Amino acid sequence: MKEIPFYKPFIDQREKSLINEVLDLEKANKVEILEKEFVKYTGCGDAISTVNGTAAMHLAMCALDLKRGDKIICSVNAFPSVAEVVRHFDAEPIFVDIDKDDFNIDIDQLESVLKNNKAKKLKGAFISHIAGQPADMARIYELAKQYDIKIVEDATAALGATYNGKKIGSLEADITVFRFNPQSNNSVSSAGMMTTKDPELSARARLLRNHALVGEGWDKFGNLGYVYDVVDIGLKYDLNELNAAFAIGQLEKNESFIERRLEIADIYNRELASCPHVSTPIKKRDHTYAQYIIKIDKNRDNFAKELKERGIYTGLHYIPIHLLSYYKHKYNLRVNDFPKALSNYQQILSLPIYSSLSDKDVLHICEQIKEIAKNRV
Repeated sequence: MKEIPFYKPFIDQREKSLINEVLDLEKANKVEILEKEFVKYTGCGDAISTVNGTAAMHLAMCALDLKRGDKIICSVNAFPSVAEVVRHFDAEPIFVDIDKDDFNIDIDQLESVLKNNKAKKLKGAFISHIAGQPADMARIYELAKQYDIKIVEDATAALGATYNGKKIGSLEADITVFRFNPQSNNSVSSAGMMTTKDPELSARARLLRNHALVGEGWDKFGNLGYVYDVVDIGLKYDLNELNAAFAIGQLEKNESFIERRLEIADIYNRELASCPHVSTPIKKRDHTYAQYIIKIDKNRDNFAKELKERGIYTGLHYIPIHLLSYYKHKYNLRVNDFPKALSNYQQILSLPIYSSLSDKDVLHICEQIKEIAKNRV
């Protein structure tokens, strides 16, 4: 039986060459190179690399000086790390339902929440771009100005995505966070990035990224001068040279990754257009298809199980946060509190979509989906 993993990274000689340069030690400057190349690629003001995407989120909250009792609005349809980094500061995530078509935050409900939370403790909003399709940022930026809140964009599934022709990271957000290999949580290498155009946020993030250590400076081998001080509470968020080398190789390929995913999405769209019980993604804005999310109108779990039995692995993006035990009990959330997210969750299924997936594999996946759907009553 043919097996098709949900995600498999594309690695060639470029990553190996960059890693070997690091191992030679004299060219161990990949973190600096990665950050400079990321600025060029996204058009952001400054790029502060981190060990992974969650670290970038956590560092963003540190940079905003999030404190106990502060509130951050976020979509209930996001990876758990979004709410998690808020809770690590004993701050409170305020969840908002989703747009039923693109799965991003429902902006009408966002506005309603802003109207009803005018307290000084409301710090900002965490806006997740789902599956590589940005949220309606024009309206969100208007609301941010009106209610004087900070906007942190979760672009962990939107590296290279554009909004109105401009790359995510170059827009009006106070902070944007990214991660490499957005389809996988267990890749061979990890890296994250926090970007901002605000010099104060940038300086604070760079300070806190490595234990808030200050001293006589760092040499090219990562050694700090023997006299040092600690001036704040930081953490070990910084990226090492080996992961930075791998990330450079992946960043150089990102446009080709997007191009290939668009080709695969076209095949899925065409082949599954008339498939019974299956709905393909609704494109409302520019879309890079970091995930390809279909809807199954009957018994999604059984559908996924049958695909796995045929060697095809799938994912869920995402289980609504209010259904997760910690948040459900912590905030006394009910299953029906976010009806659109709940309805969406009961149907969604993410299909494999990555650059090393061949047309033959994509067509095989489509054939298996159609065979399973055909036998449904």
